[in-house]
Amino acid sequence: MNQLRLGYLYGIGAYLLWGFFPIYLKLLRPAGPVEILAHRIIWSVVFVALLLAAMRHVGFLRALARRPRALAGIAFAAALIAVNWGTYIYGVNSDRVVETALGYFINPLVSVLLGVFALRERLRPAQWVALGVGALAVAVLTVDYGRLPWLALTLAFSFAGYGLVKKQLGLPAAEGLFVESAVLALPALAYLGWLATRGDSTFGHVSAGHTALLVLAGAATAIPLLFFAGAANRLPLSTVGMLQYLAPILQLGCGVLLFHEPMPPARLAGFALVWLALVVFTVDALNHTRQARRTRAPLPSPLPR
Repeated sequence: MNQLRLGYLYGIGAYLLWGFFPIYLKLLRPAGPVEILAHRIIWSVVFVALLLAAMRHVGFLRALARRPRALAGIAFAAALIAVNWGTYIYGVNSDRVVETALGYFINPLVSVLLGVFALRERLRPAQWVALGVGALAVAVLTVDYGRLPWLALTLAFSFAGYGLVKKQLGLPAAEGLFVESAVLALPALAYLGWLATRGDSTFGHVSAGHTALLVLAGAATAIPLLFFAGAANRLPLSTVGMLQYLAPILQLGCGVLLFHEPMPPARLAGFALVWLALVVFTVDALNHTRQARRTRAPLPSPLPR
Protein backbone atom coordinates (compact mmCIF):
# COMPACT_ATOMS: atom_id res chain seq x y z
CA MET A 1 0.00 0.00 0.00
CA ASN A 2 1.46 3.39 -0.98
CA GLN A 3 1.91 6.13 1.60
CA LEU A 4 -0.73 8.46 0.09
CA ARG A 5 -3.45 5.80 0.27
CA LEU A 6 -2.38 4.92 3.81
CA GLY A 7 -2.59 8.62 4.71
CA TYR A 8 -6.17 8.78 3.44
CA LEU A 9 -7.09 5.68 5.45
CA TYR A 10 -5.58 7.16 8.61
CA GLY A 11 -7.30 10.52 8.06
CA ILE A 12 -10.73 9.07 7.29
CA GLY A 13 -10.38 6.68 10.23
CA ALA A 14 -9.55 9.52 12.63
CA TYR A 15 -12.44 11.73 11.55
CA LEU A 16 -14.92 8.84 11.47
CA LEU A 17 -14.03 7.99 15.07
CA TRP A 18 -14.34 11.65 16.12
CA GLY A 19 -17.58 12.01 14.14
CA PHE A 20 -19.30 9.13 15.91
CA PHE A 21 -17.81 9.90 19.34
CA PRO A 22 -21.11 11.37 20.65
CA ILE A 23 -22.63 7.87 20.49
CA TYR A 24 -19.81 6.54 22.69
CA LEU A 25 -20.21 9.35 25.22
CA LYS A 26 -23.95 8.77 25.49
CA LEU A 27 -23.19 5.17 26.51
CA LEU A 28 -21.15 6.42 29.49
CA ARG A 29 -24.16 7.86 31.28
CA PRO A 30 -25.12 7.98 34.17
CA ALA A 31 -21.50 9.08 34.81
CA GLY A 32 -21.33 12.89 34.95
CA PRO A 33 -19.21 14.99 32.57
CA VAL A 34 -16.37 15.59 35.06
CA GLU A 35 -16.21 11.92 36.03
CA ILE A 36 -16.05 10.93 32.35
CA LEU A 37 -13.34 13.54 31.77
CA ALA A 38 -11.30 12.21 34.72
CA HIS A 39 -11.51 8.63 33.44
CA ARG A 40 -10.63 9.80 29.93
CA ILE A 41 -7.47 11.42 31.30
CA ILE A 42 -6.40 8.51 33.54
CA TRP A 43 -6.93 5.78 30.97
CA SER A 44 -5.27 7.87 28.25
CA VAL A 45 -2.12 7.98 30.40
CA VAL A 46 -2.26 4.20 30.89
CA PHE A 47 -2.93 3.43 27.22
CA VAL A 48 -0.24 5.72 25.81
CA ALA A 49 2.30 4.63 28.47
CA LEU A 50 1.81 1.01 27.38
CA LEU A 51 2.13 2.06 23.75
CA LEU A 52 5.35 3.99 24.35
CA ALA A 53 6.76 1.12 26.40
CA ALA A 54 5.99 -1.29 23.55
CA MET A 55 7.74 1.11 21.15
CA ARG A 56 10.65 1.42 23.64
CA HIS A 57 10.40 5.17 23.32
CA VAL A 58 10.54 6.58 26.84
CA GLY A 59 13.84 8.46 26.63
CA PHE A 60 12.04 11.59 25.39
CA LEU A 61 10.95 12.28 29.01
CA ARG A 62 14.56 12.89 30.10
CA ALA A 63 15.14 15.30 27.23
CA LEU A 64 11.85 17.07 27.95
CA ALA A 65 12.70 17.50 31.64
CA ARG A 66 15.60 19.73 30.60
CA ARG A 67 13.25 22.14 28.76
CA PRO A 68 11.29 24.10 31.40
CA ARG A 69 9.66 26.41 28.83
CA ALA A 70 8.41 23.38 26.90
CA LEU A 71 7.02 21.91 30.13
CA ALA A 72 5.16 25.17 30.80
CA GLY A 73 3.76 25.06 27.27
CA ILE A 74 2.62 21.46 27.77
CA ALA A 75 0.87 22.42 31.02
CA PHE A 76 -0.97 25.21 29.16
CA ALA A 77 -1.88 22.82 26.32
CA ALA A 78 -3.14 20.31 28.90
CA ALA A 79 -5.39 22.95 30.47
CA LEU A 80 -6.82 23.90 27.05
CA ILE A 81 -7.53 20.30 26.02
CA ALA A 82 -9.12 19.60 29.42
CA VAL A 83 -11.48 22.55 28.87
CA ASN A 84 -12.20 21.27 25.35
CA TRP A 85 -12.85 17.68 26.41
CA GLY A 86 -14.93 18.69 29.43
CA THR A 87 -17.06 21.11 27.41
CA TYR A 88 -17.60 18.53 24.67
CA ILE A 89 -18.63 15.81 27.13
CA TYR A 90 -21.01 18.25 28.86
CA GLY A 91 -22.50 19.28 25.51
CA VAL A 92 -23.11 15.72 24.33
CA ASN A 93 -24.58 14.49 27.61
CA SER A 94 -26.82 17.55 27.97
CA ASP A 95 -28.34 16.84 24.52
CA ARG A 96 -26.56 19.67 22.67
CA VAL A 97 -24.67 17.63 20.08
CA VAL A 98 -25.72 20.05 17.32
CA GLU A 99 -24.05 22.93 19.16
CA THR A 100 -20.87 20.89 19.68
CA ALA A 101 -20.79 20.21 15.93
CA LEU A 102 -21.09 23.96 15.35
CA GLY A 103 -17.99 24.48 17.49
CA TYR A 104 -15.88 22.27 15.25
CA PHE A 105 -17.29 23.91 12.10
CA ILE A 106 -16.24 27.31 13.49
CA ASN A 107 -12.82 26.04 14.64
CA PRO A 108 -10.92 26.65 11.35
CA LEU A 109 -12.11 30.27 11.30
CA VAL A 110 -11.03 30.77 14.92
CA SER A 111 -7.62 29.29 14.07
CA VAL A 112 -7.23 31.94 11.36
CA LEU A 113 -8.26 34.63 13.86
CA LEU A 114 -5.67 33.43 16.38
CA GLY A 115 -3.07 33.51 13.63
CA VAL A 116 -3.77 37.23 13.18
CA PHE A 117 -3.57 38.14 16.87
CA ALA A 118 -1.00 35.65 18.16
CA LEU A 119 1.31 35.20 15.18
CA ARG A 120 0.76 38.58 13.43
CA GLU A 121 -0.26 36.82 10.22
CA ARG A 122 -1.68 38.90 7.37
CA LEU A 123 -5.00 37.74 5.94
CA ARG A 124 -5.95 37.66 2.30
CA PRO A 125 -9.22 39.44 1.32
CA ALA A 126 -11.13 36.14 0.97
CA GLN A 127 -10.11 35.16 4.50
CA TRP A 128 -11.50 38.44 5.84
CA VAL A 129 -14.75 37.71 3.97
CA ALA A 130 -14.91 34.23 5.53
CA LEU A 131 -14.37 35.67 9.01
CA GLY A 132 -17.07 38.29 8.41
CA VAL A 133 -19.58 35.68 7.28
CA GLY A 134 -18.64 33.53 10.29
CA ALA A 135 -19.26 36.47 12.63
CA LEU A 136 -22.65 37.04 10.99
CA ALA A 137 -23.45 33.36 11.53
CA VAL A 138 -22.66 33.66 15.25
CA ALA A 139 -24.96 36.71 15.43
CA VAL A 140 -27.83 34.80 13.75
CA LEU A 141 -27.34 31.81 16.04
CA THR A 142 -27.22 34.12 19.08
CA VAL A 143 -30.68 35.42 18.13
CA ASP A 144 -31.93 31.86 17.56
CA TYR A 145 -30.62 30.49 20.86
CA GLY A 146 -31.48 33.65 22.78
CA ARG A 147 -27.85 33.72 24.01
CA LEU A 148 -24.35 33.43 22.64
CA PRO A 149 -23.62 29.84 21.49
CA TRP A 150 -21.05 29.77 24.29
CA LEU A 151 -20.59 26.01 24.21
CA ALA A 152 -19.65 26.06 20.49
CA LEU A 153 -17.40 29.09 20.98
CA THR A 154 -15.65 27.48 23.96
CA LEU A 155 -14.96 24.35 21.90
CA ALA A 156 -13.72 26.37 18.93
CA PHE A 157 -11.42 28.70 20.89
CA SER A 158 -10.05 26.02 23.23
CA PHE A 159 -9.20 23.64 20.37
CA ALA A 160 -7.77 26.39 18.17
CA GLY A 161 -5.64 27.56 21.11
CA TYR A 162 -4.55 23.99 21.75
CA GLY A 163 -3.55 23.63 18.11
CA LEU A 164 -1.54 26.85 18.26
CA VAL A 165 0.37 25.74 21.38
CA LYS A 166 0.97 22.26 19.92
CA LYS A 167 2.30 23.78 16.70
CA GLN A 168 4.84 25.80 18.68
CA LEU A 169 5.85 22.82 20.86
CA GLY A 170 6.27 20.42 17.94
CA LEU A 171 5.83 17.21 19.99
CA PRO A 172 4.78 13.95 18.26
CA ALA A 173 1.18 12.84 18.90
CA ALA A 174 1.76 9.95 21.33
CA GLU A 175 4.44 11.69 23.38
CA GLY A 176 2.44 14.92 23.54
CA LEU A 177 -0.77 13.19 24.61
CA PHE A 178 1.07 11.20 27.29
CA VAL A 179 2.67 14.27 28.89
CA GLU A 180 -0.52 16.35 28.67
CA SER A 181 -2.59 13.58 30.23
CA ALA A 182 0.08 13.01 32.90
CA VAL A 183 -0.11 16.71 33.85
CA LEU A 184 -3.87 16.31 34.39
CA ALA A 185 -3.69 12.85 36.00
CA LEU A 186 -3.17 13.98 39.61
CA PRO A 187 -6.26 16.25 39.79
CA ALA A 188 -8.23 13.60 37.87
CA LEU A 189 -7.27 10.92 40.41
CA ALA A 190 -8.07 13.28 43.28
CA TYR A 191 -11.54 13.94 41.85
CA LEU A 192 -12.25 10.23 41.32
CA GLY A 193 -11.09 9.51 44.87
CA TRP A 194 -13.38 12.24 46.21
CA LEU A 195 -16.32 10.77 44.25
CA ALA A 196 -15.58 7.31 45.64
CA THR A 197 -15.49 8.54 49.26
CA ARG A 198 -18.87 10.24 48.78
CA GLY A 199 -20.33 7.09 47.21
CA ASP A 200 -21.12 8.98 44.00
CA SER A 201 -18.73 7.14 41.68
CA THR A 202 -20.36 5.12 38.88
CA PHE A 203 -17.16 3.15 38.16
CA GLY A 204 -17.86 -0.51 38.96
CA HIS A 205 -21.39 0.27 40.18
CA VAL A 206 -23.50 0.34 37.01
CA SER A 207 -22.55 -2.73 34.97
CA ALA A 208 -19.48 -4.56 33.71
CA GLY A 209 -20.09 -3.09 30.27
CA HIS A 210 -20.23 0.47 31.62
CA THR A 211 -17.00 -0.05 33.57
CA ALA A 212 -15.28 -1.45 30.46
CA LEU A 213 -16.43 1.55 28.40
CA LEU A 214 -14.97 3.97 30.97
CA VAL A 215 -11.63 2.10 30.84
CA LEU A 216 -11.67 2.08 27.03
CA ALA A 217 -12.13 5.87 26.98
CA GLY A 218 -8.33 6.12 27.01
CA ALA A 219 -7.98 4.10 23.82
CA ALA A 220 -10.93 5.96 22.27
CA THR A 221 -9.07 9.21 22.94
CA ALA A 222 -5.62 8.14 21.80
CA ILE A 223 -6.34 6.08 18.69
CA PRO A 224 -7.92 8.85 16.54
CA LEU A 225 -5.11 11.23 17.58
CA LEU A 226 -2.52 8.69 16.43
CA PHE A 227 -4.45 8.14 13.19
CA PHE A 228 -4.53 11.90 12.67
CA ALA A 229 -0.76 12.12 13.15
CA GLY A 230 -0.32 9.33 10.60
CA ALA A 231 -2.48 11.24 8.11
CA ALA A 232 -0.73 14.57 8.72
CA ASN A 233 2.66 12.96 8.02
CA ARG A 234 1.52 11.52 4.66
CA LEU A 235 -1.02 13.95 3.18
CA PRO A 236 -0.80 17.56 1.98
CA LEU A 237 -2.05 20.06 4.56
CA SER A 238 -4.86 21.15 2.21
CA THR A 239 -6.14 17.55 2.04
CA VAL A 240 -6.08 17.19 5.83
CA GLY A 241 -7.96 20.51 6.04
CA MET A 242 -10.70 19.19 3.75
CA LEU A 243 -11.00 15.91 5.67
CA GLN A 244 -11.49 17.73 8.98
CA TYR A 245 -15.05 18.73 8.01
CA LEU A 246 -16.06 15.05 8.04
CA ALA A 247 -16.18 14.94 11.86
CA PRO A 248 -18.60 17.84 12.51
CA ILE A 249 -20.80 16.72 9.60
CA LEU A 250 -21.15 13.30 11.25
CA GLN A 251 -21.64 14.89 14.68
CA LEU A 252 -24.39 17.11 13.26
CA GLY A 253 -26.00 14.03 11.69
CA CYS A 254 -25.87 12.23 15.04
CA GLY A 255 -27.49 15.19 16.78
CA VAL A 256 -30.33 15.66 14.30
CA LEU A 257 -30.97 12.12 13.01
CA LEU A 258 -30.07 9.86 15.96
CA PHE A 259 -30.76 12.07 18.99
CA HIS A 260 -33.57 14.12 17.39
CA GLU A 261 -32.29 17.51 18.50
CA PRO A 262 -34.22 20.47 17.06
CA MET A 263 -33.02 22.33 13.95
CA PRO A 264 -35.42 25.27 13.49
CA PRO A 265 -35.14 27.43 10.32
CA ALA A 266 -33.17 30.24 12.03
CA ARG A 267 -30.61 27.74 13.36
CA LEU A 268 -30.34 26.13 9.94
CA ALA A 269 -29.74 29.60 8.45
CA GLY A 270 -26.92 30.18 10.94
CA PHE A 271 -25.33 26.84 10.04
CA ALA A 272 -25.72 27.69 6.33
CA LEU A 273 -23.75 30.90 6.89
CA VAL A 274 -21.02 28.94 8.68
CA TRP A 275 -20.85 26.52 5.75
CA LEU A 276 -20.68 29.47 3.31
CA ALA A 277 -17.78 30.93 5.31
CA LEU A 278 -16.01 27.55 5.20
CA VAL A 279 -16.54 27.27 1.43
CA VAL A 280 -14.97 30.71 0.92
CA PHE A 281 -12.14 29.83 3.30
CA THR A 282 -11.45 26.43 1.69
CA VAL A 283 -11.58 27.63 -1.92
CA ASP A 284 -9.19 30.47 -1.07
CA ALA A 285 -6.82 28.06 0.71
CA LEU A 286 -6.80 25.66 -2.27
CA ASN A 287 -6.19 28.50 -4.74
CA HIS A 288 -3.37 29.87 -2.59
CA THR A 289 -1.79 26.40 -2.37
CA ARG A 290 -1.91 25.99 -6.17
CA GLN A 291 -0.35 29.41 -6.72
CA ALA A 292 2.41 28.65 -4.22
CA ARG A 293 3.18 25.38 -6.01
CA ARG A 294 3.40 27.16 -9.36
CA THR A 295 5.75 29.74 -7.87
CA ARG A 296 8.02 27.03 -6.48
CA ALA A 297 7.91 24.94 -9.67
CA PRO A 298 11.32 24.74 -11.38
CA LEU A 299 11.73 26.51 -14.71
CA PRO A 300 11.77 24.15 -17.73
CA SER A 301 15.18 23.25 -19.03
CA PRO A 302 16.13 25.14 -22.20
CA LEU A 303 15.79 23.17 -25.40
CA PRO A 304 19.07 21.91 -26.86
CA ARG A 305 20.28 24.01 -29.78
